[in-house]
Amino acid sequence: MKKLTLIVTMLLCSAPLPAAEPADTVTLTMQTSLGNIELALYPGRAPVTVTNFLKLVDGGHLDGATFYRTVSPDNDNGEPPIAVIQGGIGDAESPFPPIAHESTEMTGLPHRDGSLSMARAAVGTASTEFFICIGAQPALDFGATRNPDGQGFAVFGQVVAGMDVVRAIHQAPADAPTEFAYFENQLINEPVVIESVRRSEP
Repeated sequence: MKKLTLIVTMLLCSAPLPAAEPADTVTLTMQTSLGNIELALYPGRAPVTVTNFLKLVDGGHLDGATFYRTVSPDNDNGEPPIAVIQGGIGDAESPFPPIAHESTEMTGLPHRDGSLSMARAAVGTASTEFFICIGAQPALDFGATRNPDGQGFAVFGQVVAGMDVVRAIHQAPADAPTEFAYFENQLINEPVVIESVRRSEP
């Protein structure tokens, strides 16, 4: 019996530990027309990206923004397929310049279920558009093949409550017209309004 207990103890001690959450966080409440999404941002891991997002939040620039795009393996036009919802101020002019790219290799924050990350075109073009992952999306990490440049996208936060709202947005009908073939069947017919984003009360 003692030998069995020792073996079990050794196995438990040698098992890999889950990745620890960053110690320093800034929490936000995103109120949408479908319900609230609670977010934790990680300034210690992604300081440039978090600072940019908080400037958008504190300046009220995301009030009235929308979630306007939903991507799933059923409608994705990229490879490998992903599952995300994308939001931001869309075609409105950005109040701030683009930011430097903080890759997942730099931050240690992978694209997992509920990760909050910045949308971009070329490296260094992220500004106001962001997305939330539905399920783990390693194709969006540094070194993956979703982007030809291999730099992936910049995770800077995590949904801590409200994934039911995220999934409801993900399921929204999406066949609004678009001039870009890449976005066909991805633009939400009635974009979900982001009514406000505020820092949570301590």
